[in-house]
Amino acid sequence: METYDLRGLITYFTKNLQEQGKSGFTVVAYKKDLEQFIGYLTSREKTDIKEVKKEDIEGFINKLMSESYTKKSASRKLNSIRTFFRFLKNKNTVSYNIALEVSHPKYIQALPRILTKLEYRGLRDSAKENPRTYAMVELLLQTGIRIGELAELTLDIVKDEGLQLDGRIIPLNATVRKAITHYLKYRHQTANSHLFVTKTGKPLLLRNIRTIIDKCFKDIDIQDATVNDLRNTFIVHQLGNGVSASYISKIVGHKRLSSTERYLQLVKKQEEAKDLLQEL
Repeated sequence: METYDLRGLITYFTKNLQEQGKSGFTVVAYKKDLEQFIGYLTSREKTDIKEVKKEDIEGFINKLMSESYTKKSASRKLNSIRTFFRFLKNKNTVSYNIALEVSHPKYIQALPRILTKLEYRGLRDSAKENPRTYAMVELLLQTGIRIGELAELTLDIVKDEGLQLDGRIIPLNATVRKAITHYLKYRHQTANSHLFVTKTGKPLLLRNIRTIIDKCFKDIDIQDATVNDLRNTFIVHQLGNGVSASYISKIVGHKRLSSTERYLQLVKKQEEAKDLLQEL
């Protein structure tokens, strides 16, 4: 491997992620985390990756915490650093993954929020007023894809067998296909290949999508909800219908089965609530 400066190593790393077929959203997330880390190292006059010590990484994590980052966010950035150093070790740039010696900040992970039946129906009804919004809402609710993946969908990514994303195939039911087909009749005519575009033919950005969905929440008075809660709702709904956690894990792109299995707690709570209502 050639010699790179710190930022050059990030470029080399992200290029490798792209070659592996990682989504653009994933690549950008890693890049932002690592650029922030490299910026911290530079401020400490560290210019050689081989000089990075455990204390440097701990200092970066502590700095994040002092700047009001959540423990969950800091933990995610540490994962990015660990993956980066694993890559460098595999390329013989460093002899050891020093990031493995740094502990994750401990935090209690709250159960995901999911939409109630009324919120679910209300959101879909509200979104029907706009073909583009409705297509986005149905995709999020019926497939469980991430908002970043939604923003990156292109016209040719919707195949007969479903969506082809990041090495996985996600089935599309009749409702989603109908919503997409209807939207395409109104989609701005543009050479841009993105599925969801603005009125001027430019790709919808993440902030655009959040603004659109947040407006739907506001219009029907859904409180304390985020776009990601549509993904949560999909997962819990599928598990509640008896779909295996291992299958759902593959569909939604969870790296670990345990990430999917924790949603089973919500399924159990829903079942307990139904049993209680039947007794009343």
